[in-house]
Formats: sequence, structure tokens, C-alpha cells
Amino acid sequence: MEANYEIKKEEFHFRTESNAGKKTTLECTAHMHYEVEYCILLEGETIVYIDSVEYKMHAGDLCIVFPNQIHQFKTIGEEKYMLAIVNPDMIPELTDTFTTRVPRSGIVRAEELFPGAAEIMRRMGDVNSASGEYKSIQLRGLQLAFFGELMENLSLTDVKSVSSHALKTVVNYCSRNFSRDLSLAILEEELHISKYYISHLFSMKLKVRFNDYINSLRINDACRQLRQTDKTITEISECVGFNTLRTFNRAFVRQIGMSPSEYRRQGPQVTRSVSMIG
Repeated sequence: MEANYEIKKEEFHFRTESNAGKKTTLECTAHMHYEVEYCILLEGETIVYIDSVEYKMHAGDLCIVFPNQIHQFKTIGEEKYMLAIVNPDMIPELTDTFTTRVPRSGIVRAEELFPGAAEIMRRMGDVNSASGEYKSIQLRGLQLAFFGELMENLSLTDVKSVSSHALKTVVNYCSRNFSRDLSLAILEEELHISKYYISHLFSMKLKVRFNDYINSLRINDACRQLRQTDKTITEISECVGFNTLRTFNRAFVRQIGMSPSEYRRQGPQVTRSVSMIG
């Protein structure tokens, strides 16, 4: 399910709930990318889905997502966290493991996580925000230290044993075409997958209705355009795929909790995005 198949230019990305002075939640729609993504929840509780398996994270837990695993966060309250995304090629000693295997569980509970994990991640954030001739070397060293400890007790299985090719195909198609007129019938014709099976995948694996999922992709892109462009709200509505401005406004309020004009005017303090980097 390549909902949002992200190709990132940077080798390493780090963020917290107050990244760049703006409060950001972990919440995002289902997506996947080539990078390894991991997060330590410092305070609060969060729901995470990895390859359709639901986990509830508590303070101190670590979430780990290997390349091309479909994942999604659902915020359920106040959060404090540290999240890192690293290109597997930055750690060639582990590239083969990252790309051919996946964790049996996407969560490492606080009591099972190696001592000092949070401290290493904090150091990653400090180094990443600084500049220096040896920054990339320091970051690589911290990745090796982190994964050298983590992998010791991380149970892995072959990728093919947890493959969900149909779901990845559908989500990838949606992420690339959400601004078009999309329906289950269109996906059936384009992807040669039964529309009833696609509906089943969304309801059983992603816990969301197909139309709601498409709208979430459209609203997320609309938020980006409201922040980054001078397009009118009507133009943005049409650009992201809504047939009428009224439908766009209704869907926007349902997902964001305010109208598009309010969102643009307030310069929202809470950012919700499909992209983990956005």
C-alpha cells in the first residue's frame, strides 16, 4: 500500500513535537518509504499501525518501521516524542537486514528497550540541528551505536512472510492519483483488483473507509497549499480533487477542526500531515 511513497533527499531527519518551533503531532495517514523510521514516545499514548497490525504505544516505548512497511500514526492525546528517519544506505553494515527482513513486532516496550536509547536519540537531534565538518560522521556513529544495541534483541522475519502486495499497490496508486476522480470501480479497472476486495482491505487493514482515506490525502495536500501558496481556497479545492467548494469545506472542518480560511489565517500551531517529514 504505497499510500504516500516518499523519496527523501536527506539521509537523516529528526523531529520532536515542537519541531522548528511549531507543535506537531505524530498523526499521519498510511504511507511508506525506503527509509527506516523509529520513534520513542516520551509522554502520552499513541496508536500506530504497521503493515495493518495495531499497536498502542505508551511512554518509554519505541516504534520501529523498516523500509517499505506501511505505517500510520493516530494521536489520542498530548504527546512528547523523538522521531528519526534514516536512509538504510547510511548504515551499509545493516542495509541488507533492513531491506530483506522486518521486525516481528513493531514495538519495543519500555522495559525491554536498551538503557540509554533515549539519550542517544537526543544526541542525534543535537548533532542534526548543528553544523560542522564532521556532522555526517557523528550521525553515522550514533546510528551504529543505536542499532548495534537495538538489533541484539529485535526478533526479525523475512519480508516475504508479511508481504501485503495488493494493499501496497492500492495505497501507492491512491497517493499518486488522489487529485483525480477516484472510486472503487476506477481502482478495480486500473489495478485489476476486485473493488470488493479493495473495500475489504481498507476496512479490515487500515480501519478506514475508502472515501474517507482519499479525502484525508486531499485535505493534507490542501493544508500544505494553504501554508505554502497564495492560491485561493477555491483553486486549492479543485486542485486537490474536490468537485465542489462546499464538499471541500465540509471535509476540511471534519478532519482539521476549522475552516480552510481559519487555517490559513491562524497559521496553525498543530500540523497534521501525510508526510512524516513535511
